[in-house]
Amino acid sequence: MEPITHFLTGACIGRAGLNRKTAYATLAAVLAAEAADLDVLWGLAGPVEELKHHRGITHTFIAVPFVAAAAVGAVWLIDRGLRAWRRRRAIALNQNAKAPPQPIRWSWLYLTAVLSALSHLLLDWTNNYGLRPFFPFNPRWYAGNLVFIAEPVLWALLLAALVMPWLFGLADSEIGAKKQRFRGRGWAIFALSGMALLWGWRWSEQGRARMLAENTQIAAAPVKRMTLEPYPINPFHWHAILETEAYYQTAEIDTRSGEIASDPSRDILYKPPVTAATEAAKRTPLGQVYLDWGSWAVVSDLGPMPIPGPIPGLSPPPANRPWTTVEFIDLRFGYPILGGQSASRRASARPPLAGWVYIIDGRDDAGEAMNGREQR
Repeated sequence: MEPITHFLTGACIGRAGLNRKTAYATLAAVLAAEAADLDVLWGLAGPVEELKHHRGITHTFIAVPFVAAAAVGAVWLIDRGLRAWRRRRAIALNQNAKAPPQPIRWSWLYLTAVLSALSHLLLDWTNNYGLRPFFPFNPRWYAGNLVFIAEPVLWALLLAALVMPWLFGLADSEIGAKKQRFRGRGWAIFALSGMALLWGWRWSEQGRARMLAENTQIAAAPVKRMTLEPYPINPFHWHAILETEAYYQTAEIDTRSGEIASDPSRDILYKPPVTAATEAAKRTPLGQVYLDWGSWAVVSDLGPMPIPGPIPGLSPPPANRPWTTVEFIDLRFGYPILGGQSASRRASARPPLAGWVYIIDGRDDAGEAMNGREQR
């Protein structure tokens, strides 16, 4: 999921009762819930390195204890800084430094961080990008495909859990009611429970969509495999991708009405031929990383067509040498969230997370690029 959902989930985990056990519980939960995504710093080494390491070792069960320890370590540093600031302020005011209103129980703080780090893995499993939780022992990618990578329904639930206690606190202050020290526990539990119920609902609708697809002859040829991709907000709308021996076909499934929409004249993408250039591109660093990650990858020889750009530092090969462009796309990310495009148009629209390789004289001599960035 995107950072907003991780941040809000961590805050709700801290406020669901753990903040009554130790100081800084919510802070530790938020830090641990976000920490795994520090792997985006690999993007400084280029887009291929970013794809290779994103949702890598930091998104595994083996890393959870270390991610939690790092979050607790950050809290320790913050606490030391705050204590030093309080002492300096007390000296300046010629007062005794006051003790913090709540003690720090480090075991509870570490448990909070572990739960939040685990929540990051669970949230990332629920979308269609997936993760490798058992890496490096098992390199397989797992994806639940239950919710879109950005789900406004979850935002509403989690934000309500954090905002409503504050609003009720304002109302209480206006009528002179006694201020509650740990307000919002019930709202946080409600939001986390609502998240789990939403996953269960979407899992049920996904199963219904799969049943409808399996009981309907969408493709004219035997289907080798199928995936169902979620849309945001609407749990009844699913995007199906079916693979046959010769082509891919997409369909839109509405589980509420039981309707399946797929037009063979628009929603079929024939498998590109295997050429010497595509075979060479698959052996490049970009090709190896992309095919390891892209469970619905399509590799196409585009001929002497420049990479969509402009891409700073990467120019088309010289015309006096035989060259071609090889494109990598993943069909999981080629559908528009508002619907309506055919498979062929999605392929030509340059979907997110696409990659390109220039092949010159039958080998990678010119460069690689992803999402408008050159891999040096």
